[in-house]
Amino acid sequence: MKQIKNIVFDFGGVIVDIDRDTAVKKFIEIGVKDADSLLDKYHQKDIFLEVEDGRIDAEEFRQKLSALCGKDLTYKEVESGWKSFILAVEQYKPDYLAELRARGYKVFILSNTNPYIMGWARSTEFTSAGRPLDDYVDKIYASYLVKCVKPNRGIFDYMIEDTGINPDETLFVDDGASNIEIGKELGFVTLQPKNGEDWRSKIEKLL
Repeated sequence: MKQIKNIVFDFGGVIVDIDRDTAVKKFIEIGVKDADSLLDKYHQKDIFLEVEDGRIDAEEFRQKLSALCGKDLTYKEVESGWKSFILAVEQYKPDYLAELRARGYKVFILSNTNPYIMGWARSTEFTSAGRPLDDYVDKIYASYLVKCVKPNRGIFDYMIEDTGINPDETLFVDDGASNIEIGKELGFVTLQPKNGEDWRSKIEKLL
């Protein structure tokens, strides 16, 4: 195995702890009766997928969700639904990303996400240290901006081409089995932690 030079992290379930059930309850609370069937931990459906793969933007999603609910939802109400996915942001995790960069590793985020979640993550509200996600990584590859979601290899190909990284020199950390599978096919060294796990020691063994 070649020496690891780059580390690509998933966001939800790896950098932040997530809880789908809390998000489902919150969306039901604001009027989305079918939230349980529409929301998935890894792969969204219908308009929830459309906002994650960039087919619609935040405002179009708000309008379509409002139509689905039969009432006008505010941006803040919709954002509160999405943010309910986030159970916790343990400060040691972004701090560890900063440490990896200080040690010379290139650190990237590759995430199936949307403008609501990323709007929060890329603000000073993200961490208790008052720093946005961008401060801790070299670059963020968000599905809604790339217009492609994992496990489609297109989002991986885009990142590889944009960064110039070699997969066999890159550790890919993701909690989704199908994402890890495509990562392996593309030649990445992979690690599949559990949601909420402290994965630092496992990463150190692979570096």
